[in-house]
Amino acid sequence: MTTTTSTTAAPTEAVATASTAATASTADAPALIRFRPTGLDTAPEVNALLERLGLGPFAPDGLTAFGGRNDNWAGTTTRGRQVFVKTVARAADGSRPEIDRALAFEATAARLPAGSPLRTPEHLGTDRESAVSAFRLLPGSRSGSEVALDGDFDEALCREAGRAVATLHTLGTAGGASDGASGGEAPDPASAPAIDTGEAPLPPMRWLRAFPWSEVQDRSMAQIAAWKLVQDDTEVVAALHRLRERERTAPHTPAHCDLRFDQFLVHDGQLFLCDWEEFRLADPARDVGAFVGEWLFQATYSVFAPTGEPTSAKDAVAPGFDLSHEEIVERGAAGLRHHIPRIAAFWQGYTECRTPDPELAERAVGFAGWHLYDRLIATAQAHAVLNPVARAAAGIGRTLLLNPAGAVATLRLADPAVPHPAVTPAAVTPAAVVPAAVLPTAVAHPAQPHPADAPSGSPR
Repeated sequence: MTTTTSTTAAPTEAVATASTAATASTADAPALIRFRPTGLDTAPEVNALLERLGLGPFAPDGLTAFGGRNDNWAGTTTRGRQVFVKTVARAADGSRPEIDRALAFEATAARLPAGSPLRTPEHLGTDRESAVSAFRLLPGSRSGSEVALDGDFDEALCREAGRAVATLHTLGTAGGASDGASGGEAPDPASAPAIDTGEAPLPPMRWLRAFPWSEVQDRSMAQIAAWKLVQDDTEVVAALHRLRERERTAPHTPAHCDLRFDQFLVHDGQLFLCDWEEFRLADPARDVGAFVGEWLFQATYSVFAPTGEPTSAKDAVAPGFDLSHEEIVERGAAGLRHHIPRIAAFWQGYTECRTPDPELAERAVGFAGWHLYDRLIATAQAHAVLNPVARAAAGIGRTLLLNPAGAVATLRLADPAVPHPAVTPAAVTPAAVVPAAVLPTAVAHPAQPHPADAPSGSPR
């Protein structure tokens, strides 16, 4: 059994398999969604790691968890340390690739200077054998998905996100990780796992031909229908193959490769980037495109989001699903106008810290298109049929995949030194990113998807 310790920054995707939710809120603060954690009696390796690290076991009072796909625990130890602990799954062959990738990030980012735009919660230690890691808890922090849904992921935070992601993409290069001290002893690079150079798993290209029968029992009918949308569209399949080919020949950098809003934390006004289990050398356009795709998915969702308090039982069950086609188009335009400045702020921050290769923006648009399909597949997990939001997301994703060059300027990813006076928030319409024909007409459906409902998974 091996335990690694470090004082450097590290991941923390707050995730658990808890079943009972608790929401803590006040009249002046947004809700912070927390869950009842899995009992520690079924995971003795958690307290065993904390005791070996000299932190003491978790105190049972106040122990909580965050939502997602991996077991986790957040609370205070008997020695008064506020700690977050998470587990990750082992591979079928007994290996621990997710832990190894996270530890590779630790070694790579070990010498980031103080004040770096890339901040991650402090890594306290990892038990590789049990696939358990401990981090300093950031009390009162809010996940990026909560911040976005509350309307607080503003342009300033987006710019900071761009600076953080760009700094990640420069790790190990001139202007990236410093050779100076980082405020603590870094992991020994000689003993750290090598950075993964394998191809990122999404999109799973073999699934574009056929859905594996072995996976059917773990997918909802809506997810299977979402995959069918992809598989039956020969133009989308061809575009994904082209995107993969461009990715293989693109310059590769250290990359997150699982970027979503819930991988960010906001704590004391600062932005932290978390969850490094998919960290590898990859096309940096993956991370840029994922951030863009998150905002486009938000824009799609906002078409069907309630605009006020429900006035009847019908409104409470299916808000927004009685909209006319014209209202859907109007709301889609408004959502895009609202979110595109945030994409522009992210790109501004990114280009302040890194000069992208000439084709990065176009590849990023393609990955944003895939991200919309990925999100709709993930949100379909709890549903029997695809709803209008999913089909709208697919329409936008298709448009971006088939013509990524045509959306670069509209999404404000063009060279900031080149003025684009015609591309302003007021000029953005749904047709600029998605033809109105692919926006669905109103269809009543009792289940309303929510971006925060989308669990992580690879493949979905």
